[in-house]
Amino acid sequence: MNSGPADNTDKHPDMIDPFGSSPHDHQQCQHRALVAAQQLCSNRGVRLTLLRRQVLELIWNSHTPVKAYHLLELLKQKHPNAAPTTVYRALSFLLDHELIHRLQSLNAFIGCGLPGTAHHGQFLICRVCGAAAELPDTDLRERIGRRADELGFRIEIETVEISGTCANCQQAAITSD
Repeated sequence: MNSGPADNTDKHPDMIDPFGSSPHDHQQCQHRALVAAQQLCSNRGVRLTLLRRQVLELIWNSHTPVKAYHLLELLKQKHPNAAPTTVYRALSFLLDHELIHRLQSLNAFIGCGLPGTAHHGQFLICRVCGAAAELPDTDLRERIGRRADELGFRIEIETVEISGTCANCQQAAITSD
């Protein structure tokens, strides 16, 4: 449940700022994401198995994208026999049901702040602390789609990833100088 710029806050008032400029109760954030995932799966008639739920919970442990092999290490704490295919199957399910996003540039996964709503991900990713904010900007998506149509281009996967430095890391750099 990540935050966008002020113009998107009006569209998605429940979005949260993962960069810490506006604090939130992350346990509540994680709980809401898991409840929404369970409800979405129930509505779609699919099972959010214990293992899939645990992988989703591990992804939602923070607003920092997590790699599949790190998820495997964490999962092995509860399931010592877990194999890479275990994690990849769970990730595939979670991606198919739009409960998570894959950040191509990092080859990592992050929880979707708007599960069950049609949107394409735009992300701000702090290159210092690793936190990522989802920006569900429909206007940007429409502009990209129109321009692709004009060029005769068919979009298959659309994820916009913008790397930079969050306000907290910028401030930390200033105070450490």
